[in-house]
Amino acid sequence: MLSESSSFLKGVMLGSIFCALITMLGHIRIGNRMHHHEHHHLQAPNKDDISKISEAERMELSKSFRVYCIVLVKPKDVSLWAALKETWTKHCDKAEFFSSENVKVFESINMDTNDMWLMMRKAYKYAYDKYRDQYNWFFLARPTTFAVIENLKYFLLKKDPSQPFYLGHTVKSGDLEYVNVDGGIVLSIESMQRLNSLLSIPEKCPEQGGMIWKLSEDKQLAVCLKYAGVFAENAEDADGKDVFNTKSVGLFIKEAMTNQPNQVVEGCCSDMAVTFNGLTPNQMHVMMYGVYRLRAFGHVFNDALVFLPPNGSEND
Repeated sequence: MLSESSSFLKGVMLGSIFCALITMLGHIRIGNRMHHHEHHHLQAPNKDDISKISEAERMELSKSFRVYCIVLVKPKDVSLWAALKETWTKHCDKAEFFSSENVKVFESINMDTNDMWLMMRKAYKYAYDKYRDQYNWFFLARPTTFAVIENLKYFLLKKDPSQPFYLGHTVKSGDLEYVNVDGGIVLSIESMQRLNSLLSIPEKCPEQGGMIWKLSEDKQLAVCLKYAGVFAENAEDADGKDVFNTKSVGLFIKEAMTNQPNQVVEGCCSDMAVTFNGLTPNQMHVMMYGVYRLRAFGHVFNDALVFLPPNGSEND
């Protein structure tokens, strides 16, 4: 009996090692088939260049940027859903919520799965199939993310959506570079088209991860896009500061006060920040007040370009 138990345990161990080797080899093959690529550091356009654009061109630019916003939610996010509906999502040209199941208390599109990668895949496919002729940029966010859509449009001003852009806060994990979903993910219409063409090819864009460990949804997306020749690119301002942030403003300020007490503002965040993450519903409303409503009397803003709200919008 003892020897039979010992043989069984050895078999389990050998089987586990074999599975691990197969999975590792699978990842190695993927790496060999893909071209080596270092992600770029993309910066916002120069304000002086924007000021040289004619008034007619500015008006055309302000109308040409169409951003469709995707927010992935679950039933427990009902309070965040309500806050998002009342805050930054009103500044998208169109925003829709994609939920893991049918939820009566808030309006959303049912993806009928709790798996975040499957939710993301289905949401991207839905958005591409329905809106590919209406929008040229697609922004995906978590329900805890706050986004300044006008800053996103400004950042994208000189980017051609017919090129394969995949933007946000990049992270490197081994040989894989990906955009962290906590900071939001931006895809151009060209990247959406390439992704859509791979969703039905499991060898290149599987619905499930490896046999032993599971990749997060943002890493899975990067693997699929890499097969399509689309690579993660970090978005920065002219000073090299990230504009897509995976933390809240409060946390950034706290860190700056600890690490750079004499330069709290300079050490915190970009003036052109697009996103912050990890916010509560109340913090969403505070951000909305600070970003869109609070003004210093007598101070005139002279932005060279104004992004007009969508027709019928109730945004601030």
